[in-house]
Formats: sequence, C-alpha cells, structure tokens
Amino acid sequence: MHQSIKNIKEYLDIFDEDDLNNAIRDLTITEILDQWDEFTKEEMVRLFTHVDQEFKVGLISEIPTQDQETILIELSASGINNVLSDMEPDDLVDLIQQISPDVRQSVWDSLPNEVKEETEFLLKFDEDDAAGLMTPRYAAIRKDITVSQAINFIRKRVEKVETIYYLYVVDEFKKLVGVISLKEILTSEDNVTIDTIMERHVLSAREDTDQEHVVKIMEDHDLLALPVINRYNKLLGIITIDDAIDVMREEQTEDVYKMGAMSGDTDSYLESGIFKLILKRIPWLIILLLAGTASTNVIAAFSDVTSMAFVILFMGVITQTGGNCGTQSSTLMIRGLATGEIHFRDFFKIIRKELLVGSLIGLVTGIIIILRSFLLPPGGILIQEALTIGLSLNFVVIFATIIGASIPLTLHKIGLDPTVAAGPLMSTVIDVCGYAIYFTTIRLVLF
Repeated sequence: MHQSIKNIKEYLDIFDEDDLNNAIRDLTITEILDQWDEFTKEEMVRLFTHVDQEFKVGLISEIPTQDQETILIELSASGINNVLSDMEPDDLVDLIQQISPDVRQSVWDSLPNEVKEETEFLLKFDEDDAAGLMTPRYAAIRKDITVSQAINFIRKRVEKVETIYYLYVVDEFKKLVGVISLKEILTSEDNVTIDTIMERHVLSAREDTDQEHVVKIMEDHDLLALPVINRYNKLLGIITIDDAIDVMREEQTEDVYKMGAMSGDTDSYLESGIFKLILKRIPWLIILLLAGTASTNVIAAFSDVTSMAFVILFMGVITQTGGNCGTQSSTLMIRGLATGEIHFRDFFKIIRKELLVGSLIGLVTGIIIILRSFLLPPGGILIQEALTIGLSLNFVVIFATIIGASIPLTLHKIGLDPTVAAGPLMSTVIDVCGYAIYFTTIRLVLF
C-alpha cells in the first residue's frame, strides 16, 4: 500500500482533519483511484467529504458504481446538487444509467432544472451510438464574426465547455458549416472573419453512428473531438477523445471476452457477482461442449484406425498444432480487419498466401514430428507410420491455416463479429476436422 494512503487511513481513523487535508493535497485523483479498494465504505465516505469540489467530481466519475451509490446515499440533497452539477453531462448520464433505481430517483430529485434538461436531452439517445457519447457543452460560433470577436467569445465560454481545441461554425439554424482550431484563431489577424479561415470540410458523425465507427474516425484522423449531427446537419454535440478512449477499452475488453468464448457486459471482474460471472461463461461453454462431442463421433467412425497404438499417441499433438496454426491465422485476420488493412475483397489473395504459408509450416512441423516419432520407446515406430503422421500433420496445418483466415473474413462480410472465430471456438472446429483428416490420411496410406 502507498505510504500516503496509509497516512490517510490513519488520519481518517483518528479524525485528524488538518493532517488529512495535507495528505490529500499531496495526492492526485489517479493515485487515490489506484488505491481506492484499500478503503472501507466508511472511509470512502469520510474521504469524499474532505476533498475539494474538483476532486469530488473526478472521484465520483471514476469510482465503481456500488461505491458511487454508497457515497450518494450519504450526501444531502444540496451535496448531491453541488457535486453532480459540476460533472460533465455525458459522465452524469453514465452515472444515472448505472446506479440503482432507488438511488437514481433521489439523485434526480436533487438536480437543478438546468442540469435535468441537459441530462434528459442526452438520455434520449442510445448509449451505444455516437449521440450517447457526446457532450452538449461545446464552443460554436457564427462564420460572419471576426477573429477578435471569436477570442472574446472564447474567454466568456471557456469555463462552460468541455474542450476548446476546436470551435465549430454554424449558421442561423445551427447547421454545421465549418470548423476552426484554437491555434488558427490565435495566429490570425484580429479583423479577419471566420468565414475566410475556417475549414469547410468537417469530419462528423451522425447521431446514430455506431460508437466503434466513431472511434475509428477519430483514430484515423488524429482528432481530439468529433462533432455529432442529426440528419439535417444540425450540430447536437461533440465527442471528446477521453470518451473515445473509454469506448476503445470497452471494445477491446469485449473482443477479449469473445476470443475467450465468453459473453455479456464489460463490467469490472471484482464488481461482478458469482452468478453474473457464471452467466457470462456458461452459454459458450455449453455450445463448445456440444460441438466438442462431435470428436467422439469421428473417433468412433474410425475405430479400425484408432485401434493402432501409435495413432492414439499422436492424436493430441496433431490437433493441438492445427489449433495453434488456426488461431494464429484468425488473430492476424481479426487484427487486419480491425485496423482496416484487410478487406473481404482481398479474400482469394489472402487464401493463396495462407495456403503457401500453411504448406511451408506444415512441411517443417511434419519433418519435426517424423524425427520425434523415431525416438519413441522402446524402438520408435515403423518408417511408413512416421511418414504418415508427418503427412497428416501437414494436411491438418494447411487446413487449419486456411480455415483460420477464411472464417473471420466471412463473418465480417456478413455483418457478424469476427472475434467469435478465435480462441476456443476455432480450436474446437479444428479439433473435430483435424481428427477426421488425421484418421483419413492414415486409413488411405496404411490400409
């Protein structure tokens, strides 16, 4: 535990307010959040009441939902008002959507009408769309004003907007017609009109654009903020880079879950209950269990082949190697699809390349398994048996490499998430097919 956190806990226990305030001033919000789980519920509440307003807003926005509820329950109506009114609108919406209905009602009743109106506006939109990410606190100016007037506007509005990197230019109907950076304004002559220096081609997102696509736009164009418009091109709000990063983390977490054959939300592991963790895992495990039983059918169909001792010895390594090759190929495809480097139109080019790669890898691994088979006690196996094992491994590797590349591409083409093709699902498919290839090769060569 960080020494400063130990000091804070001691001061909280003995109610030493002066030393507590001094200890808190020496820490950043991030440092306290890193050690947040070290505090008891009572300590969390007492600590929250001692930090300044900016610290309160930062903490309540980032701590786990159950701790948000613990603190909000202990605050008075005026205390809730003071803290939540200073939160960014999009962060406040996230908090309201996550807390329990009982706490939500008391929080809602404590908010001033101005904040309620802003929050209700954002709650109308789907949280998975661009509008669900945006903040309505942005800087917008008219194109007919001068740089000097724009600077005066910035001075008056800077405390009321979330970011001032870009100023968005709108017409009398609030339609987005341009954008200009703060740097451009500060380096232009005072009497120049915004119309002459603004960028007319504005990258934007429609209100119903998927969040993942929003993140890709911002990532591809190195944007710190992205305007959100409706179908009439009216400016609704902006998405800032910090919210885009949060979406990236959530999407990455979802992809990792899918690659691990898990479903469900992206809640923190420590926040999730046992039942929720079971529900997240069990559906795919049942599917994989049923799919995996196909292996027993394959083995039963080749009972004449599996009666040979050496066949059983190499079953595991054959399918394991195939599964590893398939997972490698699918991982490359999923990454390429995510970055935009790979498209379905490259399908046959990719398959040709993977066929060559798989053949060469199969050749190398086949030779290795042949040499290794000669070392089996007591005196190795027959040479024709060893060659058959090497040949079947070559076929399995080629098959797995092609399947590993083609399934993600196909899923992406038909609008499904390609990450489900990786991990256990890919391994299960290749296990079943690998057994069939292995046994068929042996039957054709040795029988």
